[in-house]
Amino acid sequence: MINKKADGLILDVDGTLWDSTPIVARAWERAIHESGLPDYVVTTDMLKGLFGKTMTAITEQMFPELPPEKRDKIMELCCEYEHDGLETDACDICYPGVISGIREFSKKVPVFIVSNCQCGYIELFLRKTGLGQYVADIECFGNTRKSKGENIALVVKRNHLKSPVYVGDTQGDCDAAAEAGVPFILASYGFGTADGSAAEISEFSELSLFVEGGAAK
Repeated sequence: MINKKADGLILDVDGTLWDSTPIVARAWERAIHESGLPDYVVTTDMLKGLFGKTMTAITEQMFPELPPEKRDKIMELCCEYEHDGLETDACDICYPGVISGIREFSKKVPVFIVSNCQCGYIELFLRKTGLGQYVADIECFGNTRKSKGENIALVVKRNHLKSPVYVGDTQGDCDAAAEAGVPFILASYGFGTADGSAAEISEFSELSLFVEGGAAK
């Protein structure tokens, strides 16, 4: 239960702010084929089950038979093609209300983004959506090599937050928030489910409840 106004909204990206899986699936499959695995298939459902994990954990799950250095090379190319695809694709892949919501919420409370993604992914999201000026701070696995829980805690500490919330869409997000000692709000429209959330939203705009005064689950 969340009974008071948050003094910071910390947001996950994939499954919470947008669904990039159709674009990423095409990019990763191309990279993997060029890396010598021509029969490997990447689907959106596969990615939805992987997103939220660290890049290291993703490659271990996707290519358990390959040595770490080979997995790293493949993922490096996947990320390169993913960034290119997201930069050039004109489709609006944000969930409804995300862009307008972040703009409005940032007038009342600072907004942050913490993800298990690679370096540059959050920055790409901010460029593609034009939301850079509305997000106060970001952190990711690619920058720190730390867990999502540790990165949430870093953002909380360096921004002197007292009552933040973390918004995500998976059990891993919920566990990370618990590790950081931050209440978790489940975005039930996203990729997964979670036990132990303090609250749930069925659409992004419902975060206004927590910005303006708090709400029970």
